[in-house]
Amino acid sequence: MAAAAECDVVMAETEPELLDDEEAKSPTPLTSHPSVPLLEAESFKEQGNAYYAKKDYNEAYNYYTKAIDMCPKNASYYGNRAATLMMLGRFREALGDAQQSVRLDDSFVRGHLREGKCHLSLGNAMAARRSFQRALELDHKNAQAQQEFKNANAVIEYEKIAETDFEKRDFRKVVFCMDRALEYAPACHRFKIIKAECLAMLGRHPEAQSVASDILRMDSTNADALYVRGLCLYYEDCIEKAVQFFVQALRMAPDHEKACVACRNAKALKAKKEDGNKAFKEGNYKLAYELYTEALGIDPNNIKTNAKLYCNRGTVNSKLRKLDDAIEDCTNAVKLDDTYIKAYLRRAQCYMDTEQYEEAVRDYEKVYQTEKTKEHKQLLKNAQLELKKSKRKDYYKILGVDKNASEDEIKKAYRKRALMHHPDRHSGASAEVQKEEEKKFKEVGEAFTILSDPKKKTRYDSGQDLDEEGMNMDFDANNIFKAFFGGPGGFSFEASGPGNFFFQFG
Repeated sequence: MAAAAECDVVMAETEPELLDDEEAKSPTPLTSHPSVPLLEAESFKEQGNAYYAKKDYNEAYNYYTKAIDMCPKNASYYGNRAATLMMLGRFREALGDAQQSVRLDDSFVRGHLREGKCHLSLGNAMAARRSFQRALELDHKNAQAQQEFKNANAVIEYEKIAETDFEKRDFRKVVFCMDRALEYAPACHRFKIIKAECLAMLGRHPEAQSVASDILRMDSTNADALYVRGLCLYYEDCIEKAVQFFVQALRMAPDHEKACVACRNAKALKAKKEDGNKAFKEGNYKLAYELYTEALGIDPNNIKTNAKLYCNRGTVNSKLRKLDDAIEDCTNAVKLDDTYIKAYLRRAQCYMDTEQYEEAVRDYEKVYQTEKTKEHKQLLKNAQLELKKSKRKDYYKILGVDKNASEDEIKKAYRKRALMHHPDRHSGASAEVQKEEEKKFKEVGEAFTILSDPKKKTRYDSGQDLDEEGMNMDFDANNIFKAFFGGPGGFSFEASGPGNFFFQFG
């Protein structure tokens, strides 16, 4: 967890009770003829009390200060000013006054209570517990001291739990513990920094930045807050700005170990990523792959940057035609950042290239739901069309030709496949084989009928329904075969040996 920070200025939520005149003993007992300075001091104190009652704490502070100046050995004056400073949220100064009040009078119960309350507000629960313990020794029935002693113990317990959970990387639980501790210690920078660091680790960067920025507004040299600000930028992939904050934190605290490690990782990550990008642009895909892989090993906690690195490596793999690897990289990218549109687009294209159209449609739908652009709509429409086409018979595959095959190539393919699956050729085979070959023979005839007709082929290639516009979709494989080979009786299959056949024209 981040190193300790001292204090904050926060307005107190409850109003401390003012001292009574007799509550603290003056080292110089009042006589029947008090001195003029003492009378003036008492007058200032009474005026301070009046302003305090009106909640004008700044004026109350001024008059208590005047009283102290007139009579600097009176414990009650320091106690009252401590109470006022607490209401102003100036706990560090209030602690000094409370400590002075008990130095002047160790039996001053409220002085010990205020000292403990200041320690607790500043996050020093152990010191707070000692102060409350002393108050209980003086007044064991004091309800406030009893409750505050329990509060100090609660903060100590929250700190212990948080420390254990931080080591376990259970950052949500640490945030919970720090929130509970801050209810008793609202002026503790240390608890706030621990909370902010965990928020950053959880990806809740705006909240973490808000906490760190509040501290920096009051203390621009706070190394821990500078480190957390840098950490948020680092995890948001603003690496160059993050390095600036890490450097500034190290300038304030050269031995800040976490800032040192983060700065080193940020610089290494930036360099590897830039080198990988350079290699990719130069067409050196193998080197780019290696550099992106090395970058991914630098800091597994930097989710956003690693998502981009996975996507970049996926792009490299697609260039190398390692499409399955590219899909895996893009999948890792969206696991880290499920809002990363570029990774979805890259994976969808890889799915298209590997004819996994349902997966492509799913990714394009995700993209279009997020960014409803014309381009994304068209990509989705194309994928849906290819999916629809993929659910029909693949006539090109049936004939064993490429989708760009010429008319002659289609004819040659039909000739080969039709002869291969003709029923007469398999007349001596088992009934099961005959049935299967007959089915294939019919499919070959159907495929040839569609692909040899320019109009039907165009509709088929565009994904349109072939049975529209009155097209005749009745197929007779034997008639197609006879027409292709020159009419009835134009050929026959004869055995030339066991399992061997040849055909001849009549």
